[in-house]
Amino acid sequence: MHPPDGRPGVTTVALGPRVTRADAPALCDRLAALLRDRGPTLLICDVGAIVEPDAATLDVLARLALTAGRLGCRMQLDKARRPLRALLAFTGLGEVLPLRDGPAVEVRW
Repeated sequence: MHPPDGRPGVTTVALGPRVTRADAPALCDRLAALLRDRGPTLLICDVGAIVEPDAATLDVLARLALTAGRLGCRMQLDKARRPLRALLAFTGLGEVLPLRDGPAVEVRW
């Protein structure tokens, strides 16, 4: 997780290239410490570096979104690559983990 960019009302963090469930507690603690003193804000989570997303990736992202929400922030994913977009669409988590630049890709059966 990289530090915020300093824009008022916006906190940006970057993840990747791989996150695991074991990373979740430390990432959530760091995020809570970062957001605690900033007040309500938009959290932009840059996920452009994430490669080979899986269920663990979604778990970590959902936990970060919950942490942000508990502190009065809403989270959006930025720079998501096609595999993550497809995973969000497939799992139905696109509304829980919204993309900054529109909906997840359509999954056709």
